[in-house]
Amino acid sequence: MVLDKERSRVLVIGGTGHIGKHIVAASARRGHSTSVLIRDVAPSDPAKMELLKRFTDSGVALIKGDLFDHGSLVNAIKGADIVISAVGPRQLAEQTRIVIAIKEVGNVKRFLPSEFGSDVERVHTVDPAATLCASKVKFRCLIEAEGIPHTYVCCNGFAETYLPSIGDVTAVGAGPPSDKITVLGDGDAKAVFVVEEDIAAYTVRAVDDPRTLNKILYMRPPANILSHNELISMWERKVDRTFHVVRIPEADLLKMIKEVAFPMNILLSLALSIFVRGDQANFEIEPSFGVEATKLYPDLRYTTVDEYLDRLL
Repeated sequence: MVLDKERSRVLVIGGTGHIGKHIVAASARRGHSTSVLIRDVAPSDPAKMELLKRFTDSGVALIKGDLFDHGSLVNAIKGADIVISAVGPRQLAEQTRIVIAIKEVGNVKRFLPSEFGSDVERVHTVDPAATLCASKVKFRCLIEAEGIPHTYVCCNGFAETYLPSIGDVTAVGAGPPSDKITVLGDGDAKAVFVVEEDIAAYTVRAVDDPRTLNKILYMRPPANILSHNELISMWERKVDRTFHVVRIPEADLLKMIKEVAFPMNILLSLALSIFVRGDQANFEIEPSFGVEATKLYPDLRYTTVDEYLDRLL
C-alpha cells in the first residue's frame, strides 16, 4: 500500500459535477493532496457554494481557472501528479486542451479522462450516443499517441441515474414507479449498476496503482450485475406488489430515439446499448487491456443494488 506521505497530488477538472464531486471527496478522504479547477470560487448558486465549502473544509484546494484559459490550466497541472477529468458530455472535445497542457508541463504521472460509463470501444448503439462514444475513442487514441500515462475508468451504470426509477429509462428522475414500469427489449440483457460513492472510491484507489497503468479499470460488482427483469423482481419483493410491465421492442426504441429531443435521445441511445444489447457485461475482461475493480480491491466494500433499493423504501 502507498503511504500517506507518498500519495500523489490529485487535480480534478469538472470536480463539481455529478461524479466529479464524489471523486474529489474520495481523494481527500484517501489522504491525497487534492485540488479542483474552479471557474468561480464564489458562485451565486447556494448549493454550489455549499459544495465548495465542503471541499475546503476537507482540505481541498480551489484553483481558479478553466479549460479555455491555457495559462490557468497549465498552472493547475503543474501542482499535480494525477489529473482526473470529470467534465460533462458538452465539454468532452475540450479535453484536448488538457492533453496540450499535460504535454507542456511534463510531470503528470497519470491522466484519467472523462469516461465513467460503458467501455466506448465495446458499445453497439446508434446516434447520438454512437457519436459521443466515437469521440471518446478518438480521444483515447490521442492520449496514447502522445504517450501520456493513463487509466480509463469504465464504471458502467450510475446507480443514482437508473435505480430510483427501477431501471425505467423513460422515467429517469421521477422516482420509484407507482403502477407500471417500462422495459426496453425483452429485459433479459445484463446491466451493471454502481453507486457513485463506490465509483469514486475505486477510481481514487487506482490512481497510484501500477496494475491500472495504461489499462481500463472496469467496475463489475458481482451482486450488481442484473437484468432489468431481475431488478424489477427484486423491487416487487421489497414492496410486496406486482407492477404492470410495458415492453418496448428494439425496433420501436430505434424509432423513439430519432423522434425525441436532447437529452432523452442520448439517454435512450445509451439505454439501447445497456438494457437491450447488454454491452456492459457481455465480454470477458482480458488482462492485456483491462482489470476489474472489485478483484483488485476486495477490501473495499461496495453498496449492492439490493441495499440501494432499501434506501428508496
